[in-house]
Amino acid sequence: MSIIIADSNDLSRVGLRSILSSQTSIPIVGEARNASELENQLSSFDVSMVLIDYTSPGFNIDVISKQNTSNKKYKFIAITPEQSAQTLVDALRSGIMSYVKKDCDLSEIVNAVLETQKGNNFFCGQILETIQKAQIDINDLDFDSFTCEAVTLSERENEIIVFIAEGYTNNQIAEQLFLSNHTITTHRKNIMSKLGVKNTAGIVMYAVKTNLISPNKFLFSPNV
Repeated sequence: MSIIIADSNDLSRVGLRSILSSQTSIPIVGEARNASELENQLSSFDVSMVLIDYTSPGFNIDVISKQNTSNKKYKFIAITPEQSAQTLVDALRSGIMSYVKKDCDLSEIVNAVLETQKGNNFFCGQILETIQKAQIDINDLDFDSFTCEAVTLSERENEIIVFIAEGYTNNQIAEQLFLSNHTITTHRKNIMSKLGVKNTAGIVMYAVKTNLISPNKFLFSPNV
């Protein structure tokens, strides 16, 4: 497993190299300042991942589409400044596997590389939230493996997530919190929208991943 950093900005490349070298064991075999250099390095080195700002001068999204057409072995991770929702979706459809913003926490950048290395998608919460707010239909994308830690959830929403993960119905949650059933239904819809999930299983998975509830709770449940 090896990686190329593709970005026209010298400071960005140095920073990314420093972050990845100090916090992962993945070798960085090259740095590309433009699309031509990237193509040459991909043909010269045994590379599995590319960390790329396709919006920086010297690059465009076409280089990703081109490489995915000729060889699907490369895993592309985009790291860019803020983009419109439609631009993000177009990038994902062109072959971007994971996506983080340049102002994300360092841990999210590292996690994006590590999760992509495992074959998983990784989307920082800011990216997912941008797409969700635009109400763009991206049913062809897999949201189950998204990391949503950066999505802002209220204390009440986290409280409701725990109840849902524990198997409570909307009516039961309403009774526990002294709220109306309609209010709980609205909270539930908002939670699913923020997390990018479409069913209770997705909410439960989020609760377990973020330690809102222990997976051990399900081991001896008579309903499982």
